[in-house]
Amino acid sequence: MTEALTPARTSRGLDVAEAPRTARVTTPFTPPEAGGTLPPGTAGGTGRRAGKGGDGRRRRLGPGRPVPFGRLLGPALLIAAWWAASSAGVLDPRILSHPWSVVSTAVELVADGRLQGNVLISLQRAGLGLLFGVVAGVALAVVAGLSRTGEYLVDGPLQIKRAIPSLAMLPLLILWLGIGEDMKVTVIALGVAVNMYINTYASLTGIDSRHVELAEVLRLSRWRFVRKVVIPGSLPGFFVGLRLGVTSSWLGLIVVEQINATSGIGYMMFQAQQYAQSDVIIVGLVAYGVFGFASDALVRAIERRALSWRRTLAG
Repeated sequence: MTEALTPARTSRGLDVAEAPRTARVTTPFTPPEAGGTLPPGTAGGTGRRAGKGGDGRRRRLGPGRPVPFGRLLGPALLIAAWWAASSAGVLDPRILSHPWSVVSTAVELVADGRLQGNVLISLQRAGLGLLFGVVAGVALAVVAGLSRTGEYLVDGPLQIKRAIPSLAMLPLLILWLGIGEDMKVTVIALGVAVNMYINTYASLTGIDSRHVELAEVLRLSRWRFVRKVVIPGSLPGFFVGLRLGVTSSWLGLIVVEQINATSGIGYMMFQAQQYAQSDVIIVGLVAYGVFGFASDALVRAIERRALSWRRTLAG
């Protein structure tokens, strides 16, 4: 009687009543790349429409792949529009010269050596100002970013200087340094240093505190902490500041070369203004633009190489 009430046993010793609960039918999963289909209810399955068309393709939200030399498209279109407007007579040549006239003027300036000499002087001024500004800005950012005492002593004056344009200090700098090369390089260096400090300091103070705690747990030395944590964490801000600093050096150069200068691209443009030579002025502007664009592209290439571990929308 007892045995009749006991559930029957299977060949493996499992109860028949338990068999539906323990025996499950599984189907092998084949990736879509191998010709399979996704299970229902997933983004690409039959139970749910992944996209607007229901075809299961992933919608691209990023800007797309970078095109080599794609940044030259904008300047090329601008020159083409300038050329077309000048050829159609829309632009008065007394106000804005024809591009071909600018090219022939540049060839003449190169032939008599005026353009090369002025360009070399301008590059020297911008290079020295950029060098001194980068060194000063990074040094002050490290002092303020890694020490509370340094932050209290350095950050306040630099924030005040940030609110005062470097060009507003020209009268005082002329009074202190005269109107020679020292004043010109100092004006450029001040503009660069502020940009370098602001961005590098923000990057240093934005380092995750958990990284610092981990370095303390691992008992890293000060030098290894700087090399393993501080430098990688501050490089993105450093390169942003460097790009802004390069641009700032060219902006400062344009101004200081028109203050009692006897050489440089700005001096050449100022002299052309006296004689209404718009083609020479445009040659100077093009020279500034070419050097600014090329220097920014160089910094971008160095940044891409130094920060190759990052995956960003910039590509």
